[in-house]
Amino acid sequence: MCINNLEFWFAIALKLESNTQMANLVGSSWVGWLGALFASAGLVLGTSFTLLNSRVSVSHFSHRSFNPDYFSESEIVKPVKPRKKIVIDLSEQRLYAWQDNKLVHSIRVSTGKRSTPTKKGNFLISTKYRSARMRGPGYDIPNVPYTMYFFRGYAIHGAFWHNRFGTPVSHGCVNLPVKEARKIFNWAEIGTLVVVRK
Repeated sequence: MCINNLEFWFAIALKLESNTQMANLVGSSWVGWLGALFASAGLVLGTSFTLLNSRVSVSHFSHRSFNPDYFSESEIVKPVKPRKKIVIDLSEQRLYAWQDNKLVHSIRVSTGKRSTPTKKGNFLISTKYRSARMRGPGYDIPNVPYTMYFFRGYAIHGAFWHNRFGTPVSHGCVNLPVKEARKIFNWAEIGTLVVVRK
């Protein structure tokens, strides 16, 4: 879904009753679950999630068929700019991490080669794993460090099996040196905006 094609930008405030058993059980993991749900449905661009007492805010919610008449005025809030953003520049083979409009990390990466390109667009980090297994046609790599999925099987992660950063050689993921991947993994949150551009 391209930002130019969006007909609506909305924000929805979802409220949890602070004394319910559910609110006590979900805690901060509710934020990650919500981000993964919306991201996997392709409904969110540039979303930020905030857990304040018993309230979860979802900003920049968008969908063509969304009807604002179903929500009262008090449930609709203005979108906010994401505090953190990761930009993957395919032509430069660099990852730029921004926080509050300030560049905090600039890292050489390896993105997808011509036959298995990295998907371009705006995405959200939906899940994070300290270690994951990556499998596909012609490869099976266990213990891939600092993995952050942003779209289906596409992820930002550490790569210990090559040192060709600055050259597109991956199967579509964004490969970083392990030390740099750890920094980005610890800095980024579920729901962080990921922009992949040419």
